[in-house]
Amino acid sequence: MTADIDDPDLPLVELFRLWPGVAPVFWRRRMACVGCPIAPFHTVRDACAEYRLDEAAFRAALRAAASRARAS
Repeated sequence: MTADIDDPDLPLVELFRLWPGVAPVFWRRRMACVGCPIAPFHTVRDACAEYRLDEAAFRAALRAAASRARAS
């Protein structure tokens, strides 16, 4: 089974492992999720709720970053 970057149940730690190019998306928003001990238990939905971000826009930024990283 192939992982899906839009999977609502994907833990952040797996997101970073599968698509390391998305880390700057978090850093630009001053999110401390990369390397956080809670990352194995939180999802993008959880992070967006915690940081009060629009989840759809944030997911679009993640997809764009993953796509750029794959192309390079």
